[in-house]
Amino acid sequence: MSTSFAVPGVPFELIASEGSDWTVADDRVAVNAPAHSDLFVDPSGESGTAAETMLNAVTLLGTPGEGDFVFSARAGADFRAMFDAAVLLIWADERHWAKLCFERSPAGETMVVSVVTRGVSDDANSFTVDGDAVWLRISRIGRVFALHASTDGTWWHFVRAFALGDDLGDVKLGFEGQSPTGDGCAVWFDDVRFERKTLGDLRDGS
Repeated sequence: MSTSFAVPGVPFELIASEGSDWTVADDRVAVNAPAHSDLFVDPSGESGTAAETMLNAVTLLGTPGEGDFVFSARAGADFRAMFDAAVLLIWADERHWAKLCFERSPAGETMVVSVVTRGVSDDANSFTVDGDAVWLRISRIGRVFALHASTDGTWWHFVRAFALGDDLGDVKLGFEGQSPTGDGCAVWFDDVRFERKTLGDLRDGS
């Protein structure tokens, strides 16, 4: 049986993935990401553990409905292993989705990373973060999605813009936690905001 949550700042219900331990207390959303959990469809198509399709990350997702929106939250994690991450996620189906991550890099740094999946996943590093939290944002403008990140919650750095495809039906929006190479990590989100509006210039910091 799925567990539903009302998250302050979000005007629609969010449903937890099966077996996950999401909690919502005041304005803080948190979960323990299990060991070896991820969302990734390896573009190489090769076999083997490193190239397997992994769609076992814990998620907390709801349906925002039609129209443009801006969805943001401050994200953090107790980074333990490479690729541990706190994530904002937009999901259409198992082959069409995108995530914006606050993630631990192979070099041990924390950074903003994005993945867009249209059949297979890509993987793009954005910038490193000097701190234990960062603001992440997903916006929809017509058929386009835009990803931004901010170190202060005010000035937004453009990460990327893309389309997932047409005729995908209602997308879902929300949170994800992952620990692809590790034994699990705790992730959290606060300052959660959802606005039914159209973002203007994608590159002017607003």
